[in-house]
Amino acid sequence: MTDLGQPLPRRTFLRAGAVSVAGGLALGAASGSLRPAAAAAGLVSRRLELPSGVATGDVTSRGAVLWARSSDVGRLVADVRSGRTTRRVRGPWATPDTDHTAKIVLDGLTPGRDHDVRLSFEDEHGRTGEAQVASFTTAGTRGGATSFVWTGDSCGQGWGINPDLGGMVGYRTMHRTRPDFFLHSGDTVYADGPIAATVTEPDGQVWRNVVAEGVDKVAEELDEFRGRHRYTRLDANYRAFAAEVPIIGQWDDHETHNNWYPGQILTDERYTERRVDVLAARARQAWQEYLPIAGSPSRGRIYRKVERGRHLDVFCLDMRTYKDPNTAGTEAEPTHILGQEQTDWLIREVRRSRATWKVIAADLPLGLVVPDGPVNQESLANRDPGAPLGKELEIAGVLSAFKRHGIRNVVWLTADVHYCAAHHYDPARAGFTDFDPFWEFVAGPIAAGTFGPNDLDATFGPEVVFTKHAATPNESPRRGNQFFGHVAIDDDGRMTVSLRDLSGAVLFSQDLEPQAERV
Repeated sequence: MTDLGQPLPRRTFLRAGAVSVAGGLALGAASGSLRPAAAAAGLVSRRLELPSGVATGDVTSRGAVLWARSSDVGRLVADVRSGRTTRRVRGPWATPDTDHTAKIVLDGLTPGRDHDVRLSFEDEHGRTGEAQVASFTTAGTRGGATSFVWTGDSCGQGWGINPDLGGMVGYRTMHRTRPDFFLHSGDTVYADGPIAATVTEPDGQVWRNVVAEGVDKVAEELDEFRGRHRYTRLDANYRAFAAEVPIIGQWDDHETHNNWYPGQILTDERYTERRVDVLAARARQAWQEYLPIAGSPSRGRIYRKVERGRHLDVFCLDMRTYKDPNTAGTEAEPTHILGQEQTDWLIREVRRSRATWKVIAADLPLGLVVPDGPVNQESLANRDPGAPLGKELEIAGVLSAFKRHGIRNVVWLTADVHYCAAHHYDPARAGFTDFDPFWEFVAGPIAAGTFGPNDLDATFGPEVVFTKHAATPNESPRRGNQFFGHVAIDDDGRMTVSLRDLSGAVLFSQDLEPQAERV
């Protein structure tokens, strides 16, 4: 493994009375589960290692998901320390069926507490291998102050881990802000973008990538999709960040293929498997194996609410799984980008939320035109500034419901378009007026080519308050135009949203005062 960058110091985990394990756990056919086969009698087994680091995710006031990957078959073990108390939790076996990844879902945690978790794997003899520490803080239910970062787009357009630049230094920059959590707004990997050893930039400079098995072609088989996630975790900046900053993960298109939708048959000649439903199922399995979120890789839903204390609920959307085909978007009848079930869920759960701020984490922007070819549209905007049509109708229904139920303090966050922007939406400028004004903030990429800006669609009345983008399409990360957003909420519920670049410099900042909910 190539070790890149300089990880930030971790808090020391003082081991306090962890319970020792006597013997291993034998799983046989009679129990209906798998018996690890790594060590037959007389063979010397290697110490289990953690080649992809450790991570936590979906941390709430009382729960968290722990994640790690083993070098071979082993059982995940977590020594969870909070204050002076340490308890041992044994999780599932990591096997080839999960690419040796495993998760533990913790519940019943104390709100507002720091937790350090020593993660390791036991082999079938109960021998513990390499241990690494992950840390997180549960959301507080009394005090409301919190902060987080968000961005999207990792290792895209062939710009991978460059050792000459210290690896993916955007993750190190975000780490230095010491956020309570990280919202990854999609394109966590680029399964459709091969990573070559070198890329010649327009000015003649040579970009040098770390390469790994399987990243030199588009991902089609399950292990190739998994390989993209393993690749990201070769970077020391990413591993250090993930160990100390809980992740709330979303997916978008590039986890599978650019601009995909269910039922699509690809015309991309690089693929031998062109049924996008087959590719998406494999992509989803790999994504859920490698992201610290609860749920089965083959079942359950990706959209969810993550409760973050008195002042914040995060509503993660899935704008990919239930999407209708990409068209011009001018249909008089509604077409789907969320689907009816997710739409109903979003309205219902935002209405039920008692948090001061309701952050809608969208993997596509609302008012930006994102073309898919000369006619069709990838997002919901359709270039028509009038009344909602096509996929716009679904979002119009959501915005109208928020107004009808008196819901205030809704902020939309997204990535996707590879530049940063602050958009203010107002019915006074709109072709559709049945909604309350709101903000949408765009950030990204964090380790990919920079593009933009995109055209606006006036249906929901967006105004560009700020934007920063590349001077030329697919600008190299070397230029520094890599972006993330930072949100800070104080004890009184005031929100400050800032957009920042690769160095951490604040490019734009907006203070938002909470408004009382209408009854």
